[in-house]
Amino acid sequence: MARMAPTDRPLVAIVDDDELFRRSIERLLHTAGFKVETFASAEEFLEHGSLDRTACAILDMKLPGMSGLDLQQRLLTSSRPMPIIFVSAHDEGFTQAKALRAGAIAFLRKPFDNGALLDALHRAIGQS
Repeated sequence: MARMAPTDRPLVAIVDDDELFRRSIERLLHTAGFKVETFASAEEFLEHGSLDRTACAILDMKLPGMSGLDLQQRLLTSSRPMPIIFVSAHDEGFTQAKALRAGAIAFLRKPFDNGALLDALHRAIGQS
C-alpha cells in the first residue's frame, strides 16, 4: 500500500484510561500511517469535538465513568456512528459477545499482537 499524504491519513481515536497503552498504540498507528488522537475517558472523547473526523475508535471496555459498551451505544445512536475495535485486559465473554453483536469490528484481549490490531483497523476503515 502506498504511503498516504498527511492530509489523507484516517484519524483513529484511542480511548483507554491506561496512559502507557495509549502512547504505545499511538506510536504503532503513527508508524502505520494513521493520524491518532488519544483520550483517557469516553466523556473526554465525546467532548473533544472530533467525532466527524474520526474514521475508527479503539475503545477499552472498562473506562472511568462511561464504559466502552456505553460509548458504543451512544455512537450507534448518534449522527456519526463509526467502526469500533474493543480492547480489554479482562476476559468478558458476555460483554464481548454484546459488543460484537452491536457491530464492533473486533474484540482484542490485552496483550494482543500488533498485527491483529492493524488487521482489524484496516478492515474497519476499508483499507484491507
